[in-house]
Amino acid sequence: MVLRADRPQRENLTGNWRSLRPRIELERCTRCLLCWKFCPEACVELGGGLPAIDLAYCKGCGICAVECPPKCIVLETEPEEEPCARS
Repeated sequence: MVLRADRPQRENLTGNWRSLRPRIELERCTRCLLCWKFCPEACVELGGGLPAIDLAYCKGCGICAVECPPKCIVLETEPEEEPCARS
């Protein structure tokens, strides 16, 4: 059985409730793309070979930071006043 959503995916933003947000320090990134591979929500996008996190859907689980070999992904406290955006 396949259940269909009443609303399109672009309206079902899931990143609004997280308490931590990942930030990639691109100058330290080795472009191994393990963050992209292990993200359970597929929130890591690749643009020109560089990872970027789509904060509109990121739930802040931190798996990307744990799997990052150079530890260039840091988890920061989510500012309450900022809407979801792309990091």
